[in-house]
Amino acid sequence: MAAATLVVSLIMSGLTFWAVNTIQQDARMNDTRFGRDLGLLLAANVTHHIAQNNLTEVARFSNRFYSSTSSVRYMLYADEAGKIYFGIPFSESEVQNSLTIQRRIQLPENDPENSDLPMVRQHLTPDGEVTDVFVPLRHNGKYLGVLAIGINPNATVVASSNLTRDVTISVFISIWVMVILGAVFNALAITKPIKELLLGVKNIAAGNFQQRIDLPFGGELGELISSFNDMAERLERYEEQNIEELTAQKAKLETLVSTIADGAVLIDTNLQVILVNPTARRLFGWEGADVVGGNILNFLPPQVQAELMRPLYEIAAGECAPRTLRDREGGEFRISLSQPADRTVRILLTTVFDQYRESIKGIAMTVQDITREVELNEAKSHFISNVSHELRTPLFNIKSFIETLHEYGEDLTEEERQEFLETANRETDRLTRLVNDVLDLSRLESCRIYHFEAVDIAQPIEQTLRTYQLNARDKGIELIQEIEPDLPPVLGHYDLLLQVFANLVGNSLKFTETGGQVAIRTYLLERLAEARQTSVVRVEISDTGIGIDPEDQEAIFDRFFRVENRVHTLEGTGLGLSIVRNIIERHHSSVHLVSEVGVGTTFWFDLAVFQEQTRQTEEVPLLEALSTEPISSVTASV
Repeated sequence: MAAATLVVSLIMSGLTFWAVNTIQQDARMNDTRFGRDLGLLLAANVTHHIAQNNLTEVARFSNRFYSSTSSVRYMLYADEAGKIYFGIPFSESEVQNSLTIQRRIQLPENDPENSDLPMVRQHLTPDGEVTDVFVPLRHNGKYLGVLAIGINPNATVVASSNLTRDVTISVFISIWVMVILGAVFNALAITKPIKELLLGVKNIAAGNFQQRIDLPFGGELGELISSFNDMAERLERYEEQNIEELTAQKAKLETLVSTIADGAVLIDTNLQVILVNPTARRLFGWEGADVVGGNILNFLPPQVQAELMRPLYEIAAGECAPRTLRDREGGEFRISLSQPADRTVRILLTTVFDQYRESIKGIAMTVQDITREVELNEAKSHFISNVSHELRTPLFNIKSFIETLHEYGEDLTEEERQEFLETANRETDRLTRLVNDVLDLSRLESCRIYHFEAVDIAQPIEQTLRTYQLNARDKGIELIQEIEPDLPPVLGHYDLLLQVFANLVGNSLKFTETGGQVAIRTYLLERLAEARQTSVVRVEISDTGIGIDPEDQEAIFDRFFRVENRVHTLEGTGLGLSIVRNIIERHHSSVHLVSEVGVGTTFWFDLAVFQEQTRQTEEVPLLEALSTEPISSVTASV
């Protein structure tokens, strides 16, 4: 209320001062108009006398004019050069000598000589503000000088404005004084006992039940203080009955239950919820629901309710013998939830007995979120299964051929022994490739840090083509290199990019028939990413091979996936494209493909152009929101 009062008083005072200022401006404008009109009237009556050099008539008329009104403070006549030759209350002496001071009028910057209209200005004097009016004197087009008159302000308006201002200031000061006095009274009569009560409540909350408040107040404050003292006395008696210890134990239990990472729900033998912690509310989607005091079966998700209904009733029934009941502590359940989110939970039911462990007092339900554990176990099992399956075949082949050589080597011809050894050697190479690919994939998916720098993309491409030149020549496949001239360096890791090209070119050669083509194209591409223009280098690896079915294109980058729709091969490990995807993602890009069965396949990705300020020791996300379509198509590559 005090703040509101001060704000209102400040606003009203401001409005009042604004009104006073407006009135003064209006009065000044009126004085200006009055002075202009008065000057024009006086000039019209004396101009022809000045033209005739009849200064006596000018003086007589001016004195009569000056005596007839109190609004004129002074009148001055100056010639063309600004020299004052007559004025009221000033007048030049008739006798002049060498010591006579020549007085001149100070004209405004815009000399009235250059204008037919009066010039008006205001200036402050010890007696108040005066309006100066300069009227040019012209007769028959000839400039005779200037008439300057001073107009006194309207005395009534000035007195009224000053009175209003003084009253407003007095009222404003009075309001502030009253507010300050009210604040002092409030601090002495209300704030002090409230602070004492607040301090007493804090002491009571801290366990000091001997706290008392002794203030001589009556009325409602006196009743409040008396009630507080009565409450403190009762709490002190309760403390003597060990209520404090029980309260502390309960607080510790509630704090412990609310802070544990697992969900905790405590229910009684009627399956009514007694306590539930925040983790359980989150796992079961109970945020905002009042579950305490309700039957837990009405709130459990359907999957959990179906699994736990019978065990909860059996544990809560307590129909077993005491010894059997003590042996039955509860059970463990693993349940998959779809609401409020897809997750897997482990629920432990624990029976709560009395102090003699002869009767059931309730059931404690512990809920653990094991979604991540289940996902990791499934991924580990799937990976181990795939690796075991891939390792079994070459190991079995190696063992079979070596055993055959060992047992029947003398009965085999030299050609057969040579064939068996070559087969065992190929299977050994296959096993080596599988182990290397698994290690590469594991290293890429780890938290290893790669140092990225400027890479001339033409170098790993040329090195890859040299490596596969002989293989392509043996199969009758043409290797094509189309690198745009003067490409800027890209931000990347040379060895990782070399592995990408080796895997993609190797796959293209493997699935391309004799007479086909494998082409690598690179060119600069401008793209708009995050509202700014960026430059990237687009890399395409195209072949005229067998192509990939649309249903296989989604899974082509999965581990151990091999295309066997049109050709069956045991040379690959099914990890090459998965390694490619991980490497390109390390470069903060993504690999795409366009394929048509019987026509060919194009793999493509974008690499950020190296800039000096983007040099890094870890990956920096530079490619986002880029196009997902290659410039050249499979048909064009064919």
